[in-house]
Amino acid sequence: MELIWVAVGGALGSLLRFFLNKFISDSLGNFFPMGVLVINVVGSFVIGLSAGFLNSPKNEMFSDWLVPLVMIGICGGFTTFSSFSLQTWQLFQAGEWFRAGLNIVLSVVLCIAATATGYWLTAPTRV
Repeated sequence: MELIWVAVGGALGSLLRFFLNKFISDSLGNFFPMGVLVINVVGSFVIGLSAGFLNSPKNEMFSDWLVPLVMIGICGGFTTFSSFSLQTWQLFQAGEWFRAGLNIVLSVVLCIAATATGYWLTAPTRV
């Protein structure tokens, strides 16, 4: 059953990534890889929420399906670290050092902050 949850979550996450990235790119253009940045921050927030929620003993009954569905499937299919890496490398190759560096700093800082915030909002004991 676990594999089914991962597969369903992965398909949902991939579709969400595709449509959200297309919407953001169509709306803002491709000057900066904003779609991938937003997707990575949102995915980091969701995985933080899920981890915090599942950290409570009263919620461990959900872990049998929530971990494979949300944390492995949806977040794995939704977040786009490989796309982030490729786009950053392409910016470096194009001589866009500032934009490449900005993408690295914003992605790392915002994704860690989003994960911590999501975890903090749902964890039974706030750290």
